[in-house]
Amino acid sequence: MAHISRDANLAQARQSQTAAERFGVVERPDLTFTPAVARETEHLYEKVKAFIPAIEWPVFAPYVHAINRIKKERGAVILAHNYQTPEIFHCVADITGDSLQLARDATRVDAEIIVQCGVHFMAETSKLLNPEKTVLIPDSRAGCSLSESITGADVRTLKARYPGVPVVTYVNTSADVKAETDICCTSSNAVAVVDSLESDTVLCIPDEYLAMNVAKRTNKKVLTWQGHCEVHERFTAEELLEYKAADPSIEIVAHPECHPSVLSVSDYAGSTSGMIDYVKTKRPGRVLLVTECSMASNIQAEVPDVDFVKPCNLCPHMKRITLPKILDSLLFMTEEVTVDPAIADRARLAVERMINLKN
Repeated sequence: MAHISRDANLAQARQSQTAAERFGVVERPDLTFTPAVARETEHLYEKVKAFIPAIEWPVFAPYVHAINRIKKERGAVILAHNYQTPEIFHCVADITGDSLQLARDATRVDAEIIVQCGVHFMAETSKLLNPEKTVLIPDSRAGCSLSESITGADVRTLKARYPGVPVVTYVNTSADVKAETDICCTSSNAVAVVDSLESDTVLCIPDEYLAMNVAKRTNKKVLTWQGHCEVHERFTAEELLEYKAADPSIEIVAHPECHPSVLSVSDYAGSTSGMIDYVKTKRPGRVLLVTECSMASNIQAEVPDVDFVKPCNLCPHMKRITLPKILDSLLFMTEEVTVDPAIADRARLAVERMINLKN
């Protein structure tokens, strides 16, 4: 019994330490573009040379080289969302995907350290699913307009207004909101999640446009909240029709965070991974991706025969994640993501219900 108690005390003491105290810090490496760095990153530059001019690669390569070396020494894994820039997506990420893929893959990661290249709610979700692991985000200010549109208190008010109505919450939310939720969803499985519930009426929050698009594909009554993605809400059906008028052969591929009128003039609508799969499978001659514009660059490396038209809407939050910040995360074990234990179990349950749903 004394042995068990001692182990428990050691574990508790370790948890009270900062990540830097648990793992130590590493001295900043030389970031000179040497012939050795050029040689060891040459295969990675091949993946991004269409987007990064050769004259600029000497700025990126030392960071890519250092990150890949130090993450190996740390035993860390880097998860990157599809909206990350090409030098992150193709050159340092171990796992890439949309929100659902990253949530699922986070549960399968063996590494003790996860570096989440995405916005804060994604890192928080990884921590919920891996409470014993150390989760880092290179910039904790990487927020999300959807996540900031609603609070746990707002959800409690909705539940009081609509007693007994199940709450489906988009993963683009804080753990505080997830803790008040019956089940989470992503843009790739929102319809399946809503249809899995027995109730004829469902609260689908906080993305109003996603909820409206789900409502068109289910027989259930869908109640909404007025949250919007600041990237996708800027697209309009009128501008897409102008592209179509200029080139009738162009295929429009949209994200369901866009207004329903945008989806109505699109050839396909789906999550970021669904959009990628569509382009890879269909191989349209010209395609317009109605989403964050880094994704087109990330796909283009794999389908060079497709001509991408880019009505470029950048996510300022995703763009907070950079190679220098990723390197600092690995060197100094910052910024560590934690979740209040008072809400973690309930928030985790909502995410796990989504992950365990057969879809």
